[in-house]
Amino acid sequence: MKDLLLFEGLGRRDKVVFDYVFNYYYSSLCAFSNKYLDDHDASEDLVQDFFVSLWVEASHLKITSSLKSYLFACIKNRCLDFRKHNKVIKKYQTHILLTTEGGENTTDQYYAETELRWIIQKSLEKLSPRCREIFELSRLNGLSNQEISEKLGISKRTVELQISNSLKILRKELVEYLPFWLIVWLIG
Repeated sequence: MKDLLLFEGLGRRDKVVFDYVFNYYYSSLCAFSNKYLDDHDASEDLVQDFFVSLWVEASHLKITSSLKSYLFACIKNRCLDFRKHNKVIKKYQTHILLTTEGGENTTDQYYAETELRWIIQKSLEKLSPRCREIFELSRLNGLSNQEISEKLGISKRTVELQISNSLKILRKELVEYLPFWLIVWLIG
């Protein structure tokens, strides 16, 4: 009965229900995620991203199991995807490192890299000033969402949404220029 009320509340995007689910499950989902990732910050980011997507997609969800089972299954799947994704990134980083060290760095590569940096810079300029500031603090300066929240005096959820919006815009802007794996590698 309790799960049914929570499902209905999530489907209506009831903030009180969402906050209850978030506060009740957040720490245990982070601990569960950390067992797979062995990285506390990555685990927190993964769980936070999950809750952002839960909020956005809540009205479309069809949950047939208990809420707890659904949440933990989603986090497990995201952890497995994250690990798989990191293996691909490491593979391509190694490939890029080996080809760069192999002396194949030609003038053409230099110009391509310069052009790519220019395209990325132009894409960043299309973000709103606040969105860009938050994205740069996160991806270029390496600050955590909590640190950005404290530095700018905004909620952590606002930081998460701004980063998510930034990534969507940048993926759209850069999709014509780069293979998907390289976009992901460059912008996180």
